[in-house]
Amino acid sequence: MSITAATLLIVDDEPLVRKLLKMLLEDQGYLTLTASSGEEALAIVEQQPPDLILLDIMMPGMDGYEVARKLKSDKSMANIPIIMLSALGEHSARILGLEAGAEDFLNKPVESAELWLRVRNLLRLKAFGDYLKSHNLMLEEQLQQRTIDLERFRSAMDASGDAIFLINRSSMRLIEFNRHACQVMGYSVEELLRKTPADLSDNTIEQLEIMYDQIIAGRSPIEPIETRIRCKDGSYIPVEMHREAYKTGDDWIIVGIARDISRRKETDQRLLKMAHYDSLTGLPNRNLFFTTLQMGLTQALLSNWQLAVVTVDLDDFNNVNETWGHLVGDQMLTELGQRLTNCLNVSDTVGRMDGDEFALILMIREGQADPLQTVERVREKLREPFHLAGQLTAMTASIGIALYPNDGDDAHGLIKHANTAMHRAKKIGRDTYRFYTAQMNVEASARQAMEAALRDAVEQHAFELYYQPKIDLADGTVCGLEALLRWPRPGLPNVSPAVFVPILENLGLITQVGKWVITSVCKQIADWQTAGEKPFRVAVNVSGQQIIEGDLIASIQQVLVDHQIDPHWLEIELTESSLMENTSHTIASLKTLQQMGIKVSIDDFGTGYSSLAYLRRFPIDKLKIDIAFIREVTSNPQDAAIAKTIIELAHSLDLQVIAEGVETVEQLAFLTANGCDQVQGYLFSRPLPISELDELLRERICFT
Repeated sequence: MSITAATLLIVDDEPLVRKLLKMLLEDQGYLTLTASSGEEALAIVEQQPPDLILLDIMMPGMDGYEVARKLKSDKSMANIPIIMLSALGEHSARILGLEAGAEDFLNKPVESAELWLRVRNLLRLKAFGDYLKSHNLMLEEQLQQRTIDLERFRSAMDASGDAIFLINRSSMRLIEFNRHACQVMGYSVEELLRKTPADLSDNTIEQLEIMYDQIIAGRSPIEPIETRIRCKDGSYIPVEMHREAYKTGDDWIIVGIARDISRRKETDQRLLKMAHYDSLTGLPNRNLFFTTLQMGLTQALLSNWQLAVVTVDLDDFNNVNETWGHLVGDQMLTELGQRLTNCLNVSDTVGRMDGDEFALILMIREGQADPLQTVERVREKLREPFHLAGQLTAMTASIGIALYPNDGDDAHGLIKHANTAMHRAKKIGRDTYRFYTAQMNVEASARQAMEAALRDAVEQHAFELYYQPKIDLADGTVCGLEALLRWPRPGLPNVSPAVFVPILENLGLITQVGKWVITSVCKQIADWQTAGEKPFRVAVNVSGQQIIEGDLIASIQQVLVDHQIDPHWLEIELTESSLMENTSHTIASLKTLQQMGIKVSIDDFGTGYSSLAYLRRFPIDKLKIDIAFIREVTSNPQDAAIAKTIIELAHSLDLQVIAEGVETVEQLAFLTANGCDQVQGYLFSRPLPISELDELLRERICFT
């Protein structure tokens, strides 16, 4: 069976999950069938048995466990491998799936490379199992019959693409083999007949005798084992070996079927390299560098050595990309990786961490020079001009150094401290280095200062609300506003909410600030009503902490009563990740808000929790497409596909869709053409203080 032509059945009640899996699998050349329920899946399997089934656990009606049990209880379907899919992530779910008969288990969200490997391996095992079954039946019939037709048997074996060997247990000699065995190992028939099975493997005769006796006694593994066979020229071929024992008269025949897995091994090595090595420079990537550093620290501890972590970041590398293009920039990074490698001792390591940032692990044995010697070699090598686009270009770097055990005894800490030292060197100037010291940890001091300033700001209510209009694409009018928190600091640089809001959460102050925001918004809505102006629905961002730790419902109810405004003028926005904290309490809180008439919107949709199950479980009115997908929606086909899918998914669930970060008319045209309901972004208006907002709203501009 050709694995690339295999037919796979995708069973999931989520349309988007089926669509995404179908796209991933068909991209690898597989044929796909889909079913939205367990009952539909069983009907499809009965009419058109697939080669493999991807089966979701949690489905309405018949769940995945029951479907798996029914399939495995039917002899005609039992050989179809099943991969269970679940977003539960619990060990018990995996155990129940395996007990139901599933061969493998994947957690949602599924990582594409892992999905392809699991599917490929299960299809290979199924094909090999089907092959063995047919071969075993043939061999058993022919070997057990005294009237075996030897020539016919040889023809059947010669038709196989695997190497097949028949060994007499008593004599421990080869008594038969197929033509492919001779071709693979380079022996003639006469030469191979003079060989023992020990001549073709890494095992001795004694070891093979024990192995064969275990097979005869039924105590050996049923699954094929990976081993290797020795060729005539002394080279080895990796194989997947399956052995069976057949009784013939008073003796036993051991049948060995060896499948060449050289290509599979090469593929696995390529995948392993992709996972652990940088594709551009061939150096260890961040993950492998971290693992190597952990091993180096263990060796340094046992050997009482020092160890240095050195981070190297090129100065003004962006100018290279901007002047000559990324292709020339990549050539420079490749050459830089080679230069760094040439500066190191055998026991040292260099890796590419990210972009133009590299890192070194220097093992400093007793009596050896400090790492400055290596650092100076690196600086000298960098000063040698690079040949770029026919010109000689000099390049320098900022270097940071952290030492074990002085600056830390764990991998994370040493890398962090080396980076701190490197950033300090970069601030001082080009082509310099710095060692890590406690005084250099400026970021920690700055954070402490910011925490103190934020505590003062909370006590003094020193925040301000800006409002950004939302535009209805049906008529181009302002249909609502989003309230955005700002922290004015006279005489000091502005701090982004993306920076200070997480600090407020860590300090446990976000609930207090959140109450102030909701109170301020409701007061503003009341002011509009008092002035005789039509109010707008205002969306307020709510942290998960406000729902879990704060009395969000009670505080909102009180504010609505205090300012005598209708709840439908208020909208709550939450991120996907905040939904998944204390889900039962969150669901109950959101249901109460909806019953009050308050709309619930999911902010930054598509960037947080990857399961779509919450769209059914949580009371939600609106999805907001994250700016990350809108930014390149007209130039990146993947972002365009994601945006279209979110819109279609939302509408199929009777949810509205709003896109944030709309900055160009092309983005607006795309969203309008694909049925997006609302938009907001700098194309229409930046976030405005209330004075400028009132002026904009009084003009009643139509954005069409």
